[in-house]
Amino acid sequence: MKLGAFSASLTVKDIHASKEFYEKLGFTTLGGDITQNWLIMKNESCVIGLFQGMFEKNILTFNPGWNQNAENLDSFTDVRELQKELKAKGIKMLTEADETSEGPGSFMIEDPDGNPILVDQHR
Repeated sequence: MKLGAFSASLTVKDIHASKEFYEKLGFTTLGGDITQNWLIMKNESCVIGLFQGMFEKNILTFNPGWNQNAENLDSFTDVRELQKELKAKGIKMLTEADETSEGPGSFMIEDPDGNPILVDQHR
């Protein structure tokens, strides 16, 4: 199963303080909008998202259709196909992508310890 690019989406209390901290660790801004309280940062192949006031918990995030630089892949498994496969394996969906739609979509699941996992396709 190919889930796409991986990142950790971190819920932060102060986006500016977090940005400064992760810059000290060698991360640079890859995308996002600090005025909207979210940034995507990268250090080599490691990608993190900083989100202030958007989530209750940190989230493991996968992006079908993207590589680690948020560049489109020529070939990938659509989020709706991934969802069908996981449901067939008995994975409970917390949220679901509309299986009649095309393009962007997402679903969320939890691992056995309650860690949220977001599969979020942007194209």
